[in-house]
Amino acid sequence: MQFNWQPDEIDLSTVKAWLANWQTCVQGLDFNKAQSLFVKNTASFGTHMDVVEGIDALEKNQWRNVWPNIEEFEWDFDNIKIGVSADRLMAFLITTWTSKGFDEEANPFDRPGRTTVILSRTSSDAPWLGVHTHFSLHPGTPYRTFGKIN
Repeated sequence: MQFNWQPDEIDLSTVKAWLANWQTCVQGLDFNKAQSLFVKNTASFGTHMDVVEGIDALEKNQWRNVWPNIEEFEWDFDNIKIGVSADRLMAFLITTWTSKGFDEEANPFDRPGRTTVILSRTSSDAPWLGVHTHFSLHPGTPYRTFGKIN
């Protein structure tokens, strides 16, 4: 498959907009809106799950185990790497992110990581939808975050 690591401004901005929408969902714990950004049979894996298929499984096994227990989640939009297929129906991105985690005593710690996301769409003017995500923490980052104690 041919792809372009230098997508045009339209594809670059729409992929970044998709990612910004998802960032807002993570920050606001908006699981319903986040689900709308993905295909129903998305396949993913991350820090709390092996490979799963289906948006409900992704939410249950990954998002709900992480999002309520972190703060200040942000993508690194300045260093994002985006590739787009020649037909402009598939995009993939590689970027890092930052967040704040909390140990068992609710002490904050930096919780950086990296991700790969694959997006697809049915036509070049249709919205992007996530078909795959992979998250990993930077080496040495505590695996577990417990959230704040209220």
